[in-house]
Amino acid sequence: MSDTNTLRETIATLKYDAAGLIPAVIVDKDTKAVLMVAYMNESSLLATVETGKTHFWSRSRQKYWMKGESSGHVQEVHAIYTDCDVDTVVIEVTPHGAACHDGYYSCFYRRLNTSTGQWETQGVPLFDPKDVYKKSQ
Repeated sequence: MSDTNTLRETIATLKYDAAGLIPAVIVDKDTKAVLMVAYMNESSLLATVETGKTHFWSRSRQKYWMKGESSGHVQEVHAIYTDCDVDTVVIEVTPHGAACHDGYYSCFYRRLNTSTGQWETQGVPLFDPKDVYKKSQ
């Protein structure tokens, strides 16, 4: 394992946006399917490296979260890459359950049918979101 200070310095060299976020493309290690795109800040990327599970920053909820904290569908991290501009990361994972909060394996389950101009659902949900994400009021 690398030195924590070196790791923090390396993570800090990425080009984050004005809000301190960087896009993270999550890819299935085996199938290479894109599972989801989310945002990370330095803290969530560091937690991802340290725990081996994906952590993100929710722009809509303004909250730090670990994938699977509600559903149990964690993502085991195998590799982290950055692009030539160092402003995006790609993370290869083994998914333990669906990636999408709508219940699908991938968040990218809608395909544009260019003949009809309509989105078509690909695949079937792996779970019912109403059963997994019970709202407490």
